[in-house]
Amino acid sequence: MPIPEFVAQLRSHVGTAPLWLPGVSAVVVDDDGRVLLTRRADNGMWAVVSGILEPGEEPAVAAVREVGEETGIDAEVVRLTSVDVTAPITYPNGDVARYLDVCFLLRAVGGRARVADDENLEVAWFAPGALPEPLTDTSRLRLEKALEGRAEAWFRRD
Repeated sequence: MPIPEFVAQLRSHVGTAPLWLPGVSAVVVDDDGRVLLTRRADNGMWAVVSGILEPGEEPAVAAVREVGEETGIDAEVVRLTSVDVTAPITYPNGDVARYLDVCFLLRAVGGRARVADDENLEVAWFAPGALPEPLTDTSRLRLEKALEGRAEAWFRRD
């Protein structure tokens, strides 16, 4: 898994200790209403596209960038759908991170769905009622909130 340079520099100081990082997720839909998912190389699970923001990067710009880098799909942002905090995640190399995730609904406007980096094993379109297993819990939440059709973004209030 490629680690952003700024995270690698932090890791050189803190080792595998927990890091609090800004992240984005993208629920990408096509004209047929299907959603784009990736099967992650680190855990073998299906998930929405996600990634870490670069220092100073706008979240919506990062979501579009991550979709292109990971899947080969060109997309445009429709709206912000949710903001949440992940549980701590331990990666195969022992690194621990927790993310403030900003999720967007994106519409595919071009490209061809394919594995475009080494972060994923598969990339595919799925009907919302026929999602693959295993699917990450965070992706279930993000898909639910993005596809509800609400104008306002969801966030925990307790």
